[in-house]
Amino acid sequence: MIPRYSRPDMVAIWSPETKFRIWFEIEAHACDALADLGVIPQEAAQTIWEKGGAATFDIERIDEIERETKHDVIAFLTHLAEIVGPDARFVHQGMTSSDVLDTCFNVQLVRATDLLLKDMDALLAAIKRRALEHKDTVCIGRSHGIHAEPVTFGLKMAEAYAEFDRCRKRLMNAREEIATCAISGAVGTFANIDPRVEEHVAQAMGLKAEPVSTQVIPRDRHAMYFATLGVIASSIERVATEIRHLQRTEVLEAEEYFSPGQKGSSAMPHKRNPVLTENLTGLARLVRGFSIPAMENVALWHERDISHSSVERMIGPDATVTLDFALARLTGVIDKLLVYPERMMGNMDRLGGLVHSQRILLALTQAGSSREEAYRLVQRNAMKVWESYQVSGSAGVDFLSELLNDADVRQYLSEDQIRDRFDLGYHIKNVDVIFKRVFGDS
Repeated sequence: MIPRYSRPDMVAIWSPETKFRIWFEIEAHACDALADLGVIPQEAAQTIWEKGGAATFDIERIDEIERETKHDVIAFLTHLAEIVGPDARFVHQGMTSSDVLDTCFNVQLVRATDLLLKDMDALLAAIKRRALEHKDTVCIGRSHGIHAEPVTFGLKMAEAYAEFDRCRKRLMNAREEIATCAISGAVGTFANIDPRVEEHVAQAMGLKAEPVSTQVIPRDRHAMYFATLGVIASSIERVATEIRHLQRTEVLEAEEYFSPGQKGSSAMPHKRNPVLTENLTGLARLVRGFSIPAMENVALWHERDISHSSVERMIGPDATVTLDFALARLTGVIDKLLVYPERMMGNMDRLGGLVHSQRILLALTQAGSSREEAYRLVQRNAMKVWESYQVSGSAGVDFLSELLNDADVRQYLSEDQIRDRFDLGYHIKNVDVIFKRVFGDS
């Protein structure tokens, strides 16, 4: 997590100040429940809230204590006792460190997820706007990087919208799964603390009580959470890669916004590079990479070990901060993306009408030709166009003309029947149906 790829609201969730404030709230809510159960005095719980709630925790002092104790939770509790006074003896009754650490971690992940959901909403809104704007902007669809058949640029955006809409649902599910609390004591048996304390803390912190914990909350929950972030990152990379390809000089159908005064190269003043989407590709690799150590954290020894701890101290902030930045950056890219419809049509026309080959193939079979013979006839004429394209970079041979002059084709199809199959609108006639599926009646 470095400032270059960080946004303040997400960074604040992972700050020491936020962490220690959450730790205090967990402990104080537990004291409330213990007081209600008659385990500790009501006055002590009230004092803990009053003094701890008004305090600003001294990060340097906590670090100083930890250097001696070699234990972060004990260091915090010692500092809290300095603030609260004698009633601090009632803090942490029957609890273990992981009760605080795990519950806090999940609170932070829930808060981070809420920011990510806002990011997703902004991205979806930007994609939808561009999709509707370019619903009828015809461009070539490619398979294997090779011209296939016409699509629209709006359809590309609709695909992205549907994908991120699925991602948002996955993120909501991940939030639901990660939002659990454990206040169950050493090895999770509630031997020294009433399960009702856990239920109270969970409700107060906006979580659910973990049905069964060991000394830690089960890490399969976290593995699924970080895997979900990895999938979202992969979707970001898919859109970023599409834009990078469309910005290649030979294609140049769309382009990242190039602001006044922006420079593309220290050596070549003419350069306009897809630096934002290249950056997103790299960030996606990082977020995706965090899913593997999260999965390896699932298999802890017996009721617990702390091999997961060092991992989560890093991947919790790094994954969420990075994804937050990436989603916001992609939103900006989509929002300001330069789209060149004329270039799209020009590229599609470079192959002299080959985009209609399937329609001719189908027409031949419907007119009585076997599929094998129809394929042979269409491919024979298509290869003439390809050969001319290979020489000059644009088709010197027209596919329609070749078909009209092919006696074998003309045995099956009239000139009008052939020309009818070169209607560009036929390829995109059902875009409205797709848009209704994706956007409803928008």
